[in-house]
Amino acid sequence: MNAMNKEEYHFNYAVYDSIEALDPGDAALLAEARKVTAAAYAPYSRFNVGAVARLANGQTVAGTNQENASYPAGLCAERVLLSSAATLFPNMAIETMAISYHNMNGESDHPISPCGICRQSLAEYQERTKHPIRLLLSGMQGKIYVIENAGMLLPLSFGSADLR
Repeated sequence: MNAMNKEEYHFNYAVYDSIEALDPGDAALLAEARKVTAAAYAPYSRFNVGAVARLANGQTVAGTNQENASYPAGLCAERVLLSSAATLFPNMAIETMAISYHNMNGESDHPISPCGICRQSLAEYQERTKHPIRLLLSGMQGKIYVIENAGMLLPLSFGSADLR
């Protein structure tokens, strides 16, 4: 008879009822992410996403989703932000990233989570800088999820160690 072990994966996250419940620094970062959604280029999905990160050096970097006619070959706000941060501030850790969206076709009243490729990119960025990225996830209003480590969104991830 073969032995089998069952393992479980759990993670916790905080839920806040509104931006007013956040500490001032987090509230300011999320407010900026909500504002920057206006700079998104999303004529096909009409789903504008904005991300703003506070780096370990105190600087902030923003990113928005960028679609094109070769839909869906666009870029997500999170990856635009990570690319900008890595270019402007090489090897600088991200402390907190706020991600928000404005759904032009409907409501923007609950948190959304990064897509799979963005989860992989966040995990890789954390690995590279050896620092967890804290996430604030929200719509234009409503509840906010705070996740202390973006890597928690990608259990059993594939990383650079797998290529060695």
